[in-house]
Amino acid sequence: MARQKMMEEMEWKIQKLQEKNVTILDPRQTYISREVEIDRIGSGSILYPGTRLTGKRTFIGSYAKIGTEGPAAVSDSVIGPHAEVASGFLSGTTLLPRARAGANAHFRPGTLLEEEASTAHAVGLKQSVLMYGVTLGSLINFCDVLITGGKSRVQHTEVGSGFIHFNYAPWGEAGDKATPSLIGTVTEGVFLDQPRIFLGGLSGIVGPSSIGFGTMTAAGQVIRKPVAANQLHAEAGVNLDKDFSESNTRLSDRHLKKIQDHNIEFLAQLYALKKWYQQIRLKRCRFRKDKEMELVLQSAVETVDVCIEERILRYNKFAKEWNLRSLEKDDLSVRFTELSFEINWKPELEYDQWIWQLERAEKDRLHEWLKKDADRIKGDLYAALEYKKQ
Repeated sequence: MARQKMMEEMEWKIQKLQEKNVTILDPRQTYISREVEIDRIGSGSILYPGTRLTGKRTFIGSYAKIGTEGPAAVSDSVIGPHAEVASGFLSGTTLLPRARAGANAHFRPGTLLEEEASTAHAVGLKQSVLMYGVTLGSLINFCDVLITGGKSRVQHTEVGSGFIHFNYAPWGEAGDKATPSLIGTVTEGVFLDQPRIFLGGLSGIVGPSSIGFGTMTAAGQVIRKPVAANQLHAEAGVNLDKDFSESNTRLSDRHLKKIQDHNIEFLAQLYALKKWYQQIRLKRCRFRKDKEMELVLQSAVETVDVCIEERILRYNKFAKEWNLRSLEKDDLSVRFTELSFEINWKPELEYDQWIWQLERAEKDRLHEWLKKDADRIKGDLYAALEYKKQ
């Protein structure tokens, strides 16, 4: 009886969605769970055979496409207008307009793709942010990474196929995941005027680390140290054979400080991204009276918050393991500086077009305003951890 009622409810939902111009190519191969609200599936969207929508948070934007290359399960995720999910599994994910998850995607909570960001087939992401236009090849696994750089969909940051971010080290009793890596930075990357970054395929990066704008790394290597901007970088393999016991491992003060520095920088950049969404992008949405995009950006803020919470959790576990001071809630009561100068919002323009046409003086003021808060947050976190900024 319960099964019959469930089937009737789903048939009713599918009928109502078709009436509001949602294309469902084969209702027999489409599953929409009870908690998914039909008002959160936009007109003009296409649900291909094998689509499975679950979770109260799930939202499918207007003209989005789900399952273009095979079965797609979307759970508690927000798919923006004109975005696409080729196939795979997405949970706790946000895709901004025109972002694309390639075939056999496996996106877990804390995943955010901005406009024009895309992945090829068999890419796994978790607690990772791909900013505007960032493109990932195939067979890639990234956790705890933020990637930016580039000036457009044509001049974009790219990661070659077969790349891994190594985000776990077996030091101590429970291991270490205080390993976030920054490829570019938010405070510069949001202005879409930085040189693109290219990470050669069949490679990896050992977190925590960083890579600067304009850098190219050679294929077939493991990157074990930070790389400055505008470098052509390659590292030789490590030859090492010595006694090892993870229970007897002791990390040097220098190594502990390095991990703290990377976590503080990563947190500051996440807060900068949150500020940019809340005070710039959402404000433009309201000028544009774009309710759908406002909902999608609110989801992006929530996803950034998930990333912030994860970084604090992982850092505090690491700190406890090595008898360091943890970050407390009061350390992170962040207040962002409000805009104190006029900006020409030009609501008639799309977001990327607006960024590209900003006058140099406007960009400079916005950059100073954004970076000042990021630096202040870093200073507050260093003070909380009883470190002075070097």
